[in-house]
Amino acid sequence: MPLYEYSCADCGHRFTKLRPMSRADAPINCSHCGSSATRRAISLFAAVSKGRDGSSQAVAGAKSGCASCAATSCATCSH
Repeated sequence: MPLYEYSCADCGHRFTKLRPMSRADAPINCSHCGSSATRRAISLFAAVSKGRDGSSQAVAGAKSGCASCAATSCATCSH
């Protein structure tokens, strides 16, 4: 099941929810204020390829999902 990001128009909170693809755009209340004025946000992702020797490298054009860090994986980011 994919993890989707949503944003609340009332309080500005961004939150994630694990949902089936068929429910990605279904109404959902904000996890912070409970408002129903939410919408699905565009999510960034990293794409990594493993070579025959086991080394990993970012797929061409893949960037970090966070503008404030140069890491290619959120696992190494402090945000």
